[in-house]
Amino acid sequence: MSTEASEFLSYVHRHAPESIGITLDRQGWVDVDILLAVAVRAGKGIDRAALDAIVATSDKKRFTLSPDGSRIRAAQGHSVNVALGFVLQEPPSTLFHGTALRTVATIMAEGLKPGARNHVHLSSDAETARRVGARHGTPVVLTVAADRMWRDGIPFYRADNGVWLVGEVPPTYLGRPEEE
Repeated sequence: MSTEASEFLSYVHRHAPESIGITLDRQGWVDVDILLAVAVRAGKGIDRAALDAIVATSDKKRFTLSPDGSRIRAAQGHSVNVALGFVLQEPPSTLFHGTALRTVATIMAEGLKPGARNHVHLSSDAETARRVGARHGTPVVLTVAADRMWRDGIPFYRADNGVWLVGEVPPTYLGRPEEE
């Protein structure tokens, strides 16, 4: 149930809160008690203990609880309009993006775009990026010259879970894919 519940919570928090009748506040938060009550009505038997376990054990740290534990939000990855309050932050010199082999030619020609999401997601390490890319097919890890982007005035943010966020990555900042 925890994988199913985690996927359900990700979908609701990041893309379709209205699908179960909740409304996120401007920063993406929803009251935990309201979420749990509505989730039960939607046929998802998630209680507080299960929610706490999902938050604590999510390998990608997808969710953030407020300091008092009364509210929850997705850490990043939204397609709904929220202002998560990320602070502008200088990135490390190189970041990584995992993708599927079939998308590399297009990405190298057009750059990385957020698609339906609000930001492009980048990883601090190649292994995390490889795992992300593997979800979509044969993984390829691209390098991103984040230091050059930063110097060129492109803003970066870091989500609560450590994922680096940027509006887009033009192709001039992308490195060639690793040899697989």
